[in-house]
Amino acid sequence: MESPLNILLYPFVSEKAVGMIEKENKITFIVDDKATKEKIKEAMQEFYKVKVESINVIRDNKGRKRAIVRLKKEFKASELASKLGVM
Repeated sequence: MESPLNILLYPFVSEKAVGMIEKENKITFIVDDKATKEKIKEAMQEFYKVKVESINVIRDNKGRKRAIVRLKKEFKASELASKLGVM
């Protein structure tokens, strides 16, 4: 299996992304172009020890691949964001 660090490149920070952390328990990462939802889920769960409820993948206008990850209720995106230095 690939290293989670090769899949999850870095957390994405914007006003909207921070709003999703607080309101929707979602955290956004810039991910590798070849990453699938399944690989992203495995990497999140293995590397950050959280449970993933769902993942949406989008391309932004700079051509980066973004994964918007909703965590299960028992895990707080705000806690993970604090550990990552996003908030």
